[in-house]
Amino acid sequence: MKIVVVGGNGTIGQKVVNHFRKDNEVLVAGRSSAPVSVDLADSKSIAALFEEIGKVNAIICTAGEAKWAPFTELSEEDFYIGLRSKLMGQVNLVRIGLDYLEPSGSITLTTGILADDPVPMTTSAAMVNGALHSFVKALALELENKHRVNVVSSGLVEDAVEKYADYFPGHHPIPMEKMLRGYIRSVMGKGNGEIIRIYQ
Repeated sequence: MKIVVVGGNGTIGQKVVNHFRKDNEVLVAGRSSAPVSVDLADSKSIAALFEEIGKVNAIICTAGEAKWAPFTELSEEDFYIGLRSKLMGQVNLVRIGLDYLEPSGSITLTTGILADDPVPMTTSAAMVNGALHSFVKALALELENKHRVNVVSSGLVEDAVEKYADYFPGHHPIPMEKMLRGYIRSVMGKGNGEIIRIYQ
């Protein structure tokens, strides 16, 4: 298969790329330090990405950002960071990418546990994650050409514990290999419209 991984140089993306690269052609795309350049917050950049790489069998996104701060300190523009990047960035990746997805191809998006179990300072991120869950479930009802779309929603992964542990007191870190199985299930399985939750 020919697979593009947007955010393939990130904490989760590297694991996904290393796994699928064993038996597939994997293209790594990102804002910086990636073989193929793309800005998820810019739909023109997403369109240019697919014009450059052409048809693919699978699209995986492990990118997208949102502002973390107390709600009383979040400005309207702060909310737009998550809306433009993690939410509409992934929506536009699907919207544009479907035209380049081979029949029976899959799209895998990424959210996180905040959609179901938020912690303080995550109103923006939790809102975006929840919206993406609803988007995937609704979109699955309309896809054609045997296309599939799913989202992997993970808890705090082991490789990010040092950075985020203070935000998630008492949370059990998710082993990277367990998290990876969510992406394998989405790409290699037959599920459509699934929220693949990996929280324990």
